Amino acid sequence: MKSASIRMGVDIGGTFTDVVLEKHGEVFSTKVLTTYGAPEDAIIDGMRQVCALCAIEPSAIEQIIHGTTLATNALIERRGAKTALITTQGFRDVIEMRTESRFEQYDLNLTLPEPLLPRQMRFTVQERVNAKGEIMIDLDPAEVERVVDQIEEAGFTSVAIGLIHSYLNPKHEQMVRDILQARLPDVSVSISSEVSPQMREYERFNTVVANAYIKPLMSSYLGRLEARLAGEGVTCRIFLMHSGGGIISIQNASDFPVRLVESGPAGGAVFAAHIAARYGLDKVLSFDMGGTTAKICLIKDQTPKTSRVFEVARTYRFKKGSGMPISIPVIDMVEIGAGGGSLAHVDALNQIRVGPESAGSEPGPACYGRGGDRPGVTDADLVLGKLDPDNFAGGSIQLHPDNSRAALAAHVGDQLDMEAVEAAHGVAEVVDENMANAARVHAVENGEDLSEYTMIAFGGAAPLHAGRLCEKLGVDRLIVPPGAGVGSAIGFLRATFSFEANRSVYMKLSDFDPEVIKALLTELREEATGFVRTCDAEPEILSEFKVYMRYTGQGWEIPISLTEAQAMKPDVSVFESRFEEDYTKLFGRPVAGMDIEITVWSVNATTPQEQVDLIDVERGGGVASAEGQRPVFDAAEGAYLDADVVLRDGMVTGAVAQGPVAITEDETTIIVPASRKAIRQPDGCIDVVKKG
Repeated sequence: MKSASIRMGVDIGGTFTDVVLEKHGEVFSTKVLTTYGAPEDAIIDGMRQVCALCAIEPSAIEQIIHGTTLATNALIERRGAKTALITTQGFRDVIEMRTESRFEQYDLNLTLPEPLLPRQMRFTVQERVNAKGEIMIDLDPAEVERVVDQIEEAGFTSVAIGLIHSYLNPKHEQMVRDILQARLPDVSVSISSEVSPQMREYERFNTVVANAYIKPLMSSYLGRLEARLAGEGVTCRIFLMHSGGGIISIQNASDFPVRLVESGPAGGAVFAAHIAARYGLDKVLSFDMGGTTAKICLIKDQTPKTSRVFEVARTYRFKKGSGMPISIPVIDMVEIGAGGGSLAHVDALNQIRVGPESAGSEPGPACYGRGGDRPGVTDADLVLGKLDPDNFAGGSIQLHPDNSRAALAAHVGDQLDMEAVEAAHGVAEVVDENMANAARVHAVENGEDLSEYTMIAFGGAAPLHAGRLCEKLGVDRLIVPPGAGVGSAIGFLRATFSFEANRSVYMKLSDFDPEVIKALLTELREEATGFVRTCDAEPEILSEFKVYMRYTGQGWEIPISLTEAQAMKPDVSVFESRFEEDYTKLFGRPVAGMDIEITVWSVNATTPQEQVDLIDVERGGGVASAEGQRPVFDAAEGAYLDADVVLRDGMVTGAVAQGPVAITEDETTIIVPASRKAIRQPDGCIDVVKKG
């Protein structure tokens, strides 16, 4: 990757599309409303704006890195391709039976989410591979041909193939794919042994179905995007951010679009990790709040926490277990429906509820004046004085406070006998408490104490709410970096090229075979490295090794990291000691006398991380000059306070702004509560700390 190049990062969100152009280290950015019908239109509009800002032609751009919520939205809104599933006879209903667990045990009227594909779109073939990868029943090509006849007659445009234990032996899946492609070359095909070669058939089947469901949509979109960019004179390569926090080629993204499901939030986590490295912070809470959702991620030792499985489209109050499990490498975070566009209402118990429904960009919150008449979080923020109606999104969108007051009164205040201001306070407090509660639960699930963490906030809405969130969570320090409003898009430009290859091969330590292990990890390294080479063949490629281990009889594994020497010269005592060490950290003590087993093997190939220099932190010097004052509602005080208005660009290094203060910039506003003060650091970050 060139260090002195012109690169563009693009993040399509539910409300705004963020575009960032980096020219020889200098960053230019803009936010434009997302165009749902043709998302590439917003990208072209934003690209023209940032190119004009730095006085270059689009043809000068040398690299584009793109992240998007399109894949996620297609799954949530159930608007993917007409998809069929071909599976092993007897396993037709796996994606509907799920794991048979109840994510809400005491709800007698619990309704499980509908599977992505109804039963009539699921077909079976007679074949069987056992848990050792041995073929027990051969696949009959004639039977596959008969299934293909049905698929052709029904007019399916995409097919998912998921057979039992194909992660150990993909021969039958490959046979079905070959017959399908020979007969129906225009039909998109996904096979589970390539998309997610891991054990647990429900998660694997669901993942390959999701991949097939969105594959035609994403392939079409990426093709249109390339064509539109070419029409603007842009001929550089386009790369996509994947859910694991790395970058893949556009071709790999077209083949495995399910890996893009959390691409935007992953960019934000990379952005926060980059800031954490600059400040030498080992415990960071990343808080990303945009127009539709809020994302919270724990970052330890400047590395975001990762996982092998996550859920999309949770249907039951965002409760774990109520969504579609996607079995791919992903940055582990909690995501809730709390954004600037999240709509507020009063439920049957006369309680204020916010989200997950969002006004998005069409029509947007009531204050946008685009036809929306229901109050969003942005409406509450405007009434509470957190936003300047004349300088929203750099002045590109005029906000209408009267519309906000009317919407809040009609949908919240009139039902609860409240004035518009009190209703706005209630909406803001509810959404802040929802986010605080999500952060608490996420921390508890990971055994962490948030009082030891520093929050890094970004996204257009996060700086408006982060100060109050810190008060609720007992977090003493908040950092808002430059470009916070377009943080995920900047994160794309800080990410490495990477790809993680996984495979499930069951092995007990009592049956430890060093030669088999070395061969398996070598093969996975070559596979992952091959994907990275398609992106960038020049730099060194590093390998990160990981195995997932558990005590025999346990239901779930824990990830164990290995050095290259430990992976390439496997020693049973090293594997055992590494597992017991990490198991003890998580659960307090090891379990004596039980055999240990490995279920999943993983190699992540990545280009080297960009090196950053530690900054010399300023403790505060002069007083930041104010441009004026405006009343801003302070939730902890329960009243409007006269807050100074400070221009972020006007704050010099070491300048201190005492709360309450609104620090404004084109893409967001930092609200500093009365309990805090803000210090401008040498790198442009605003460091918000407790007074005294």
